[in-house]
Amino acid sequence: MKNRVNQTYEDYWNYTAAFTDFDGDKFRDTLACVVNFIDAHIDEDYSAEKYNAVQMALQAEVPCRAARLVNALPSQRKRLNQLVKLGFIRPFLKGYAPEAIDFLNAATDRRRQSILSKIVYKYANLLNAMTNDIQTRQLTFFIKSLEEVGSISDMDLATLMTIDIEEFGKEYATRDDISRQYREVDIEGFVSRKYNQVGHLKNLLGKLDDLAVHDGSIYFKTDADRLFSDAAQKSAVRDPYLQRVYKYELEEESCLHFGSEVPKCMLDGLSHPVLIASHIKPYSHCKEGDVAQFDVNNGLLLNKAFDSLFDLGYITFGDDGAIIASEALDADLQSYLSGYRLDEGFLNPGRLAYMEYHRRNVFGKRFAANRRRYNPG
Repeated sequence: MKNRVNQTYEDYWNYTAAFTDFDGDKFRDTLACVVNFIDAHIDEDYSAEKYNAVQMALQAEVPCRAARLVNALPSQRKRLNQLVKLGFIRPFLKGYAPEAIDFLNAATDRRRQSILSKIVYKYANLLNAMTNDIQTRQLTFFIKSLEEVGSISDMDLATLMTIDIEEFGKEYATRDDISRQYREVDIEGFVSRKYNQVGHLKNLLGKLDDLAVHDGSIYFKTDADRLFSDAAQKSAVRDPYLQRVYKYELEEESCLHFGSEVPKCMLDGLSHPVLIASHIKPYSHCKEGDVAQFDVNNGLLLNKAFDSLFDLGYITFGDDGAIIASEALDADLQSYLSGYRLDEGFLNPGRLAYMEYHRRNVFGKRFAANRRRYNPG
């Protein structure tokens, strides 16, 4: 892959939404208007005149807030390009997704969500526009990457948006790929300049079947339900002051262990911009008032990548501190993770007891086949 250090990156998954509510009348009326126009002009070749005509049809039948202005056509172009990017309409007005009719006829919002998910997965291309027809499927790439890494944060999503999939040459990105791309591209600069695009794409992803957003990160809903099934209750019950104290204690432990003025990840020994106070016995598994909710021994201070793998049960730790990696992970990632272990200074009896719980009830429940690796009996 090309070295793009400090590059101002503009070749990205470009998605600016005219609509964020796909159940609303404005989106559905726009889609219906364009579908009817295509049906009525199916035998006509694409031309500037045909493109102008569909814009005028939209302006007449689905007025927008700018419709009273002298020139409202840019708004119509934005609507049309969103339909094309999402896969509802084919570039050059060549046709529309067969499922578009089912979407328009759906009796419930829930049914429309499922059809939207299918259309986006099968046909969406964020690099397309009315006069640009590319076959690359960014949303398919995203879904397969999420299957690989378990959760995707805002920064992960922005990083993926800068990947040239054709040049990348793989069907999905691993955690190492995302980290490498983050280092090679000025992602923070990209986010500051393309904040709306990142937000619009995240909004779209959050509306698809089996995807859920929790604490700013995207998960498969099945994973989110398992990890955060009592999220609303936790949000109401978890004491924010005790949570801050809990993290502060972990940070102090890290500083003392490493002899550092700044806290470091307990696993890689590096000071990251963001460190997570990661519960070993998940907070959701603790009864109200249980000491484990804010017991410093029931925590590890981890960088976001390790925290995601640990929370999702893709990794756990043996009593010697060595990482036990799920066989569901890529072999190269398993090999990479084998180079890390928790220092014995972090392995006090209280923490080891919580770790046994994590092995059996988080890692072991999700990947039962791996249980034999640390519990032969």
